[in-house]
Amino acid sequence: MNTQFRKGIIEMCVLALIAEKDRYGYEIVQSIASYTDINEGTVYPILRRLTTEEYFVTYLKESTIGPARKYYHITEKGKAYLGSLKNDWQEFSNMVNDILQGKPKNEGIDL
Repeated sequence: MNTQFRKGIIEMCVLALIAEKDRYGYEIVQSIASYTDINEGTVYPILRRLTTEEYFVTYLKESTIGPARKYYHITEKGKAYLGSLKNDWQEFSNMVNDILQGKPKNEGIDL
């Protein structure tokens, strides 16, 4: 799979996971890794960028088994961005499925 395309999808997955509940970095990596091969080197730069862009805020929470963990919490801006990404994904996915199934393009609908 194309690396840039994959990173965009991983970004959407990171947003979706944090929208469900606040999570820390390693927890996010493990959640995605249960579906596909991924490592921390892919997820942490996405987390930093999305935090810088104010889609997340962070806070530290003490852990019973080690040092405090940095948790990510989605902001209203992040929720809106995730909604936009989901809509884009649905349109794109529908288009690809239509093409793969040989369905003719509906007139008047441009992507």
